[in-house]
Amino acid sequence: GYGVIDSDGRTHSLVAADVIVTSTKKPLAERLLVISQGLRAAIEKYRPDNAAVEGVFHAVNTQTAIKLAHVRGVALLALAEANVPVGEYSPMEVKTSVVGYGRAEKEQVQLMVKTLLALPEVIRSKDASDALAVAVCHAHHRASALNLLRSMTANKFNCFKQVEVNSNLNVV
Repeated sequence: GYGVIDSDGRTHSLVAADVIVTSTKKPLAERLLVISQGLRAAIEKYRPDNAAVEGVFHAVNTQTAIKLAHVRGVALLALAEANVPVGEYSPMEVKTSVVGYGRAEKEQVQLMVKTLLALPEVIRSKDASDALAVAVCHAHHRASALNLLRSMTANKFNCFKQVEVNSNLNVV
């Protein structure tokens, strides 16, 4: 699934959410090609200025985890080819950022995505809802980082301003 939002870090609005569907009867390489083409089309259509991908997690089924890692690689490659900066977050980071609890259930994530994006109903696809949760998590992290940078820059400016005032006082 993928999700696209507009955000200032505090308020978020839905732009798009969808799932790229492949046939389980096809070989993995063909399925990855379909996913790659779908992601490239979404990147071309929505032109994101940044993106985020959920990290690989330990799954009960090793084969599923490996296939998800392949899909994640396809997503990272498509974003890198489009020169889109990418953030990466663990499932626990995403859930903590969106729900406030790192071990939240998928249904809780869906409800919070609905609430945070002010949607009339939950996104039915858990994959698309998860993608939107990653996008919201990334928006929160980017906003925090920008605020920290602004704060540091303002403090540095004040420090230089203070040095300048002290220099002027010493000259007088």
